Amino acid sequence: MKNFIQLGATLSLLAPYALASGNGLLVGSIFAVAANDALSGESVEAKRDGVFSLPCLSTDTVAAGAKLYWDNTNRRLTTTATNNTLVGAAVAAKAAGVSTVTVLLDGAIR
Repeated sequence: MKNFIQLGATLSLLAPYALASGNGLLVGSIFAVAANDALSGESVEAKRDGVFSLPCLSTDTVAAGAKLYWDNTNRRLTTTATNNTLVGAAVAAKAAGVSTVTVLLDGAIR
């Protein structure tokens, strides 16, 4: 196909803020995880799908399979939908007091 560009699981995006490899990022409606460090405005390779351990609001209790939302202000996942972007689902339960959660990202645009 002449018009095929790439698969899309990993994209080159401009970092919306300084990122370390493994940080989550939201560019418009695209949520991904940085594969490399990047300063704000620099190119970053960003993985859109897979299973990742990402920061989560520590007071949230998360059930396996629960929807997880990206809080772009605090740059972490949460179970709170209001003003946040749905990005995936919890692979495993997370108790309150734990600051990371294992999330399945499906790469869908929401």
